[in-house]
Amino acid sequence: MATVYANSEEMTAMSEPKTVAAPAPTGSSLATEANKDESAPKAVSPWVKKAKDIGKSLFAPALGILGFLAIWASLAPQVDTSLGSLPGPVEVAGQGAALFDEYSAAKDAEGQFYADQEIRNEAAIAAGNAGAVTDFDYAGPPTFLDQIVTSLQTVALGFFLATIVAVPIGLLAGLSKTFNAAINPLIQIMKPVSPLAWLPIVTMVISAMITSADPLLPKAFVISALVVMLCSLWPTLINTAVGTSSIDKDLLNVGKVLRLGWFAKLTRLVLPASLPYIFTGMRLSLGVGWMVLIAAEMLAQNPGLGKFVWDEFQNGSSQSLARIMFAVVVIGLIGFMLDRLMMALETVVSKNRTV
Repeated sequence: MATVYANSEEMTAMSEPKTVAAPAPTGSSLATEANKDESAPKAVSPWVKKAKDIGKSLFAPALGILGFLAIWASLAPQVDTSLGSLPGPVEVAGQGAALFDEYSAAKDAEGQFYADQEIRNEAAIAAGNAGAVTDFDYAGPPTFLDQIVTSLQTVALGFFLATIVAVPIGLLAGLSKTFNAAINPLIQIMKPVSPLAWLPIVTMVISAMITSADPLLPKAFVISALVVMLCSLWPTLINTAVGTSSIDKDLLNVGKVLRLGWFAKLTRLVLPASLPYIFTGMRLSLGVGWMVLIAAEMLAQNPGLGKFVWDEFQNGSSQSLARIMFAVVVIGLIGFMLDRLMMALETVVSKNRTV
C-alpha cells in the first residue's frame, strides 16, 4: 500500500504545471530598462510644434535680412554721390520717421485750418454777414502717406479695369480656337509695349475727352490708371486663355450631356476649372501694374509715390537720397503685401470652388 501511495504522489506531482522562478534583476538589465524609458518619444504639444515650425520658417528670412542690412551699413559710407555718401539703414529709417512726423504736422495744420474757418463762419453768421461765409478746401502739399494712398487707389482702379477686360477675352480665347488665332498676333504685338510709350497717347486721348473744369475723377488719376490697365492686362488674359483651353474635354462633354446652357456651362464648369490660372495671371498683372504705375507717375508728374521720388531727386538736399531710398523700400513692401493679398484671396475663393 505504501508503494501505491508513493506512486500516486509522483503522478500528481508530474501532472501539476511547474513554476520556474524568475531570475533576480541584475544591474545591467536595470540600466537597459532605464535607457528604454529615456529613448521613448515624449508627447509634444501641438502649440509647441507649431511654434517650432514658425521659428524655423522665420529664421532663414530674418538671417537674410540682417545679413543684407549689415552689408548695406558697411558699404554705404564708402559710396560717394553728388548729395554726399550713400545713406545707411539707420539714416534711411530716420528719414522714414521724419516723413511720418511731417504727416502728423500736416494733419494738425489741416485740422486747425478747418477749425479757424468754422470760427470765422460762425462769427460772420452772428454778425449777420452771411455773404462772408467761406467753404474752402485745405490746399496744403500732399505728404508721403497721402502719396501712398493715391498710388494704391490708382493701381486698384487700373487693376480692376484690366481684370474686367482680360478675363472675358481670355475665356473666349480659350473656348474658341478661331478667336484665339485672331487676337493672338495683336496680343504678341501689344504685350511688350513700354508704359512710357503708352503714356503720351493716353494723355492726349484723356485730355481731349475730359474737358470739364470739375470732372468726377482727376485727369491725372485717370491717365495713370489707364496706363496701368494697358500694361497689366496681358498676364491675366494669357493665363485665363491657357487655363480655359486646358480644361478636361470629358468635363465639357458632361455639360453637353446635361444640356447646360452657355451661362451655366461657364459658371459651373469653365470658371471653376480655370480659377487657378486666372488668379496666377491676376497676381502677375498686379505686380506689373504696380511697377508700371511708379514709372508713369515719375514721367507724367502725376500724384503718387513716383512723383514723390522724382520731386526728392529734383530737390537735391542732403536728406533727399535717404528719402528716396526709404520710398524704394516702401514701394517694395507694398508690392510684396499686394501679392500676399492676392494669394489670400485665391485661397478663400478656392475653398468654395466646386467643379
